[in-house]
Amino acid sequence: MDFLLKDEGIIIEVKKTRKGSSAREIEEQLLKDIERYREHPDCKILFCFVYDPKGKILNPNGLEKDLARETGGLRVRVLVVPKGY
Repeated sequence: MDFLLKDEGIIIEVKKTRKGSSAREIEEQLLKDIERYREHPDCKILFCFVYDPKGKILNPNGLEKDLARETGGLRVRVLVVPKGY
C-alpha cells in the first residue's frame, strides 16, 4: 500500500515498469493487490497508478479496462501513464 486515505476509503497503489519487467508481470502484481485490498476494512476504492516511462505496456488502455472492476464492495480503477511513448 502506497497511500491510504482512510476517511475516503481510498487506497492508492503505485507501480513503475522497470527494465526486464513485462506488462504481464505488472498485471499479475495488480491482480494480487486487488485480491489483498478487497479484504482491507478501510478500502472501498483502489486506484492503481502505473508509471510506464519507456512504453513497455503496449496496450495501456486495454490493461486499464481489463483491470477496472467492482468486486466484493471494492471499486478498482487503473491509470497507465504516459501512453504512446
